[in-house]
Amino acid sequence: MDQTFGKKYKLCRQKLIDSVFKSGTTVKQYPFVVHFMEIEENLEAPFQITVSAPKRLFKKAHDRNRIKRLMRETIRKNKLILETFITTNNKQLILFMVYTSKEEMKYDVLLRKTEQLFTQLVNKFENNDTKKNQQ
Repeated sequence: MDQTFGKKYKLCRQKLIDSVFKSGTTVKQYPFVVHFMEIEENLEAPFQITVSAPKRLFKKAHDRNRIKRLMRETIRKNKLILETFITTNNKQLILFMVYTSKEEMKYDVLLRKTEQLFTQLVNKFENNDTKKNQQ
């Protein structure tokens, strides 16, 4: 079980980030909102993700950085849920994850919420696949 979260998982290309917001789908699981999109490009990793904590909610940079660090850690711990589904179905995903709570939550709560979020994403893709097969 590989639990690394290296550079190949980071979404850095501005065109892809813009396309996620223009034509992507949104999933909400408090305290997160995830904008995601399936792409046809050949990425190094099964998915690429960017995390964000808004300056409007957290004025101090060290607060935003801590929240983003916690988010990346919870993604690293739970990425296997998303990765196994994506690799078995030969899909490529890009995700943009935004923290929406007004206060910082504890690590164990964020870990549980990230797990629920990834499970919700997998269920959404499975439902879309069954609808496409029925048509």
